[in-house]
Amino acid sequence: MFIGHLAVGLAAKRAVPRVSLAMLVLASQWADAVWPVLVGLGLEQVRIDPGNTAFTPLDFVSYPYSHSLVALVLWGIALGATYRGIAGGRRTFWVLAGLVVSHWVLDYVTHRPDMPLYPGGPKVGLGLWRSVAGTIVV
Repeated sequence: MFIGHLAVGLAAKRAVPRVSLAMLVLASQWADAVWPVLVGLGLEQVRIDPGNTAFTPLDFVSYPYSHSLVALVLWGIALGATYRGIAGGRRTFWVLAGLVVSHWVLDYVTHRPDMPLYPGGPKVGLGLWRSVAGTIVV
């Protein structure tokens, strides 16, 4: 689903033309950018499980700080506020925060029910990755 995240970041350029394209793409990919760091630190966990879904062999065992809805709202607020402090603009804040949160929405569609709503909370997902054809079409 990287293409979907990238597309959202690229599309946001029209809304905030003064924000660098790199920053917009980073915001849309924030969860996936911070995730390997948290895995490396032992705060989150993934394992390789061939057949876990038809599209990816990754079993996202635990990723509450990089991929839960509540965590991404908080990450979005932090990133939006930080960048707004540097470059200014209320719209900049909302677009960057929205891009960070959009990651959860797109992952919710593709992932099996492993997307946490909040750390330790229920996990949801529609499971598009269960179908290679469906994933490619979308």
